[in-house]
Amino acid sequence: MTVCAIEITTTAPFSIAADGSYAARLAGDGEARYPERWTLAGPEPYAVPLPLAQPEEADSEVLALADGRVLIHRRVERRHAFALLYPTGGAADGPRTGELPLGSVEPGDEGMRIRLLPPSPDGCGAFALAASAAGTTVWRVAGGPFGPVARIPGRCSGGVWLDRTGRLLALDRELEGTTKAVVVDLGRGGEVSPLLQIAEGSDDRLLLADPDSGLLLIRSDAPGAPRLGWGVLGSSLPVRFPECLRGEAGIPFAVQPGQALMPETCGVALRLEEGGGTPGGSGGVIGLWRPADRHVFRLAAPDGWLGTGLWSPQGRLHLPYSTPETPCGITGLTLPVAPPPPVRLDPPPAAPAAPRPVPLQQAPL
Repeated sequence: MTVCAIEITTTAPFSIAADGSYAARLAGDGEARYPERWTLAGPEPYAVPLPLAQPEEADSEVLALADGRVLIHRRVERRHAFALLYPTGGAADGPRTGELPLGSVEPGDEGMRIRLLPPSPDGCGAFALAASAAGTTVWRVAGGPFGPVARIPGRCSGGVWLDRTGRLLALDRELEGTTKAVVVDLGRGGEVSPLLQIAEGSDDRLLLADPDSGLLLIRSDAPGAPRLGWGVLGSSLPVRFPECLRGEAGIPFAVQPGQALMPETCGVALRLEEGGGTPGGSGGVIGLWRPADRHVFRLAAPDGWLGTGLWSPQGRLHLPYSTPETPCGITGLTLPVAPPPPVRLDPPPAAPAAPRPVPLQQAPL
């Protein structure tokens, strides 16, 4: 099978399976990189290396599946190959790695890029995004027949799942000079429908979504400058841009699940830029926030933090980290109680008028 030429762009250094049972990363450095699978479902996490005869290149991508296998996307000469890796029974010289080739993509147009999308919510499917100015193709690379499943006009980026079945995929499509989030229905041959239409000329990107509550995390320049905002899928209410998120350049990486019909109560974790009066710590800075609050808690990440995490339905944020002393570790954070709003003796000045965002009334759900 062929597609236009592709440049790998790593989506995340640490991939967590859709159900949180496994994770994967490319461990090692220099000329000794190898895939590594973490088991997260037990009482303590543990890692299993999955090396092959040759070390992996730095631009290879890995994705953890719910069945314990690890999908790898690597460049092989000019091709882009996909395979499943899994540990096999121990032998005299130790455990070995099994490999199941899935398919490859031949090069063509050098202006196209390909990367893995986040794990499909069904736990077994996996998809890749091949994008160029001429158009974008969604490829199924695991969990079904290998091949294209949707073709979208325009260059697409991002990639957020909107349901628990792996059918509705949101992409940020650049078309005619603006970027708008759209929904691709993989169950209807890749049918495309608009998702975010905040202002006519604004760039509206979807960063993260929670299928349980419908909470959407958005970055848009509709308020006059790029800002973080939130909305609810299918709601008639407009997108809101909280003042406590003004100026935050962070990227949301985890949303608390299980809060059906209560998007305001979902905990949100953001990866913030270091500095700016934040707590110290070589692991970086994490912001914890929920839409119902007017405060962002800025906390130091653990040393060796791998840049992502997973919320439990009970409101506990689990953060993976790796240090020489603890190569495979998980630490937890709980969203603190927000401080009460300040008491104002005088009425606050009226805010300047701003364009009213268009509600998410065209969402497919």
